[in-house]
Amino acid sequence: MTAVLFDFSGTLFRVESTGSWLRAVLAERGLALPEPELTVTAQALEAAGALPGGASPERLPEELSALWGIRDESPEAHRAAYTGLARQVPLPEPALYDALYERHMTPAAWSPYADAAEVLGGLKERGIPVGVVSNIGWDLRPVFREHGLDAHVDAYVLSYEHGVQKPDPRLFEVACDALGVVPQDVLMVGDDRRADGGAAALGCAVHFVDHLPVSRRPDGLRPVLGLIG
Repeated sequence: MTAVLFDFSGTLFRVESTGSWLRAVLAERGLALPEPELTVTAQALEAAGALPGGASPERLPEELSALWGIRDESPEAHRAAYTGLARQVPLPEPALYDALYERHMTPAAWSPYADAAEVLGGLKERGIPVGVVSNIGWDLRPVFREHGLDAHVDAYVLSYEHGVQKPDPRLFEVACDALGVVPQDVLMVGDDRRADGGAAALGCAVHFVDHLPVSRRPDGLRPVLGLIG
């Protein structure tokens, strides 16, 4: 392998819990809910799939089904899909739905996995170029910069910037071209067998990690270093 592509959410970074997400936004706006109500509301938002990078919807409302399928192809679709899911849950103020969406795009809402810096730094030391390929509706580069990982990434290929989302092989092809490598020499690392597995159709090798909380996956990325000659 002469280059490595990584997914973002659930692979290199993990979004905060739904409870932390809701609590932070309420605090920013000077609002508070009794703890039992906050817990129930956070659970309802999680079941709705309202937190991007979090759990998928337990039930996708029919009126959002078409939008959900293209949510990562533009910022507008991404925002509309996730705020639409959040609006299935009653909140104290209407403005909170957009505030929650804005919160998830901040570096504070994301934590890198414990071995992310080690693995990305190790690849950099070996002269192995790294790309990030993500289905997303917003610019994640500030998250990498804030957490000190941007220097290890040579190219970002984000679905909303190309109007194409994984598993479409075209997105992986863009990433390979950006790194100047052929797919047969590339390893794709991700947590979603369907989306990230799309790289195999182009000829890339694929390695999967488990989408777990940061505390429960201290070294899930480390095997990647052993896969690179």
